[in-house]
Amino acid sequence: MEPEEILARAVGFDALLGLELIACSEELVRGRLDVRDELRQPFGVVHGGVLASIAETLASVGTAVVVAPQGMAAMGLSNQTSFLRPVTAGVIHGRAMRRHHGRTTWIWDVEISDDGGRLCALSRMTIAVRPQPR
Repeated sequence: MEPEEILARAVGFDALLGLELIACSEELVRGRLDVRDELRQPFGVVHGGVLASIAETLASVGTAVVVAPQGMAAMGLSNQTSFLRPVTAGVIHGRAMRRHHGRTTWIWDVEISDDGGRLCALSRMTIAVRPQPR
């Protein structure tokens, strides 16, 4: 399954998020998301949950591209995100790098940056690989 096909099938929260996939391989996934008012918390900065969600989506897609053809599903098992600086406008850029490729878990490090190339969040994602639900 191609990365674009996976995102095109997005429903629910993934569709609402609106993340655009830029590049995808089994070792590197990049995406971008335009900042919108509904993604900001009351103080005008992008909600931390949005940044953590970008990390989970990129890592899940990178894993799914490999495991879906084998009848397996990729789903977040652990998301550890550290917020380093706020994002208030522009585009959020995500870059996920695979660190471990196991039979039942994959681990990814994800960097989230702003339009200025400044690092805004770091995530360590563990993705579970399980049989696809019927």
